[in-house]
Amino acid sequence: MTKQTILIADDEPLARQRLRRLAEDLPEYQVCGEASDGDTTLAQVAELQPDILLLDIRMPGLDGMEAAARLTQLSNPPAIIFCTAYDSYAIQAFDVQAAAYLLKPVRKEALAEALARAGRLNRVQLRTLSSANAGNNAGWKEANDGQLTVRTHRGTELIDIAEIRYCQADQKYVTIHHARGETVSDYTLKELENAYPHQLLRVHRNTLVGVRFIQALKRTAEGSNLVLLKDALGELQVSRRHTSSVRQWLQGPQPS
Repeated sequence: MTKQTILIADDEPLARQRLRRLAEDLPEYQVCGEASDGDTTLAQVAELQPDILLLDIRMPGLDGMEAAARLTQLSNPPAIIFCTAYDSYAIQAFDVQAAAYLLKPVRKEALAEALARAGRLNRVQLRTLSSANAGNNAGWKEANDGQLTVRTHRGTELIDIAEIRYCQADQKYVTIHHARGETVSDYTLKELENAYPHQLLRVHRNTLVGVRFIQALKRTAEGSNLVLLKDALGELQVSRRHTSSVRQWLQGPQPS
């Protein structure tokens, strides 16, 4: 079995030694190199082409977050797992598509889980995800038809499109409500709508609804409209602009 290669980037020698020891205890992985600052990290990634990068954030010179941002521009980037003593960067990890965000001292079980998640998101998927964020939604849908790959600060999550009840935007991020709970994503509603036009219906500028869960359109005493979800999952505001599209969907043939 081919082992996945890991590059460790941390300015503290003891931290690198600990991560190396933990990683090398896992039979599926091998450490291919180390770096102590952001600039060396970029050089090592270019030379060694690791599958996974264990990356500290606060390092001299180019810090980990800046290095990660540059790596996301590559056509063949490694999966990035942040290993840091600070929890204040977790949201920023969205912006650089981190596979996981681990707090020091890193536990072996947590590292093993993060490495497994990172491994499941292979290089082809990473390129597809990057293309999706750049607006190439056709390629995204073709590679992930039926499942949505979501990068969160906890790692990588696969969500069945058929299980998405609704998606709501709040400032920069979109919360996807699905059968297994809620997942915060950095996809835009427009990207989701364009990628899955037959599964997700726009009902408000801030909301998409999974068409399988639409039960009825309801008008309130105040004159506004709500879409009722099946299985007592609640109701959502429908804007005037999108009322007709909801009504047209309800009048058309329904999915089985």
